[in-house]
Amino acid sequence: MRMRLRTKAAVLAAAALVTAAFTAAPAQAATGGDNDPSCRPSAAHPHPVVFLHGLGATYYEDLNFMQSAVAAKGYCTFSQTYGAYPGFPVVGGLRPIADSAAEIKAFIGRVLAETGASKVDIVGHSEGGFQSLYVTKTQGIADKIGTVVAIAPPTHGTTFGGLTKLAYLLGQGERDAVGQALSTLGCPACDNLITDGAAVTTLDNGPIAQPGVRYTVLTSRADELVTPTDTAFVREPGVDNQYVQDTCPFDPVGHIGEAYDLNVWNLVTNALDPAHATKFLCVVGSPG
Repeated sequence: MRMRLRTKAAVLAAAALVTAAFTAAPAQAATGGDNDPSCRPSAAHPHPVVFLHGLGATYYEDLNFMQSAVAAKGYCTFSQTYGAYPGFPVVGGLRPIADSAAEIKAFIGRVLAETGASKVDIVGHSEGGFQSLYVTKTQGIADKIGTVVAIAPPTHGTTFGGLTKLAYLLGQGERDAVGQALSTLGCPACDNLITDGAAVTTLDNGPIAQPGVRYTVLTSRADELVTPTDTAFVREPGVDNQYVQDTCPFDPVGHIGEAYDLNVWNLVTNALDPAHATKFLCVVGSPG
């Protein structure tokens, strides 16, 4: 437990440092917002970006640092906790994938209504990466999605690395809540996301990529949770599948660290705006 807490502390400390480094570069637009309903997309970034957290996490623990850094680049960014059971708000993503997908669809509709945008872009990590693909395919809103950036999605199923991974970003109190939620209500999403699980079968039945949507799938060769690592990829025309190590060969980043890795953040912003993709200095990420 002490090792896990030290790992968490190291990851969060590194995230704070790299946030400053990442946002120090000049933004492409003067506007931007982090869960700000008054934010209005700019000509440079016309699509709000919806961030989808991973299994067992929340909107404020997982992609929150990345979201803030992207907002500082001039994007309108939005997130909410999805898939939480009533009474367990600190544990997201446990409910059935289809239920969470409907919840995400409604949230996207709200973002579009608040911002006046015609489309959103989606960035998701782990289960959120899977949801970015699943929602776009199954919820009838592909025409409302501009770009999908899926980070380490269990696209073709996974055995996970043990359910203790569910609470990878949380403190002891939240870890206890995870245990209580699992023992009381279970984790339908876990069953949905295993190889041949219901959601995986739905996603993999026919083409995943939808016409008119730009896709990037990012993962690490060192990802220890979605394995084999290339099962994250969508091997279809027009999908850009990338290992972090294709660009930064010495980055040992693991599944948890992909949400906090500065190299991943740069790859995400390049995927969101490929016309203005920039070269960047690679750093060493967290192997956990």
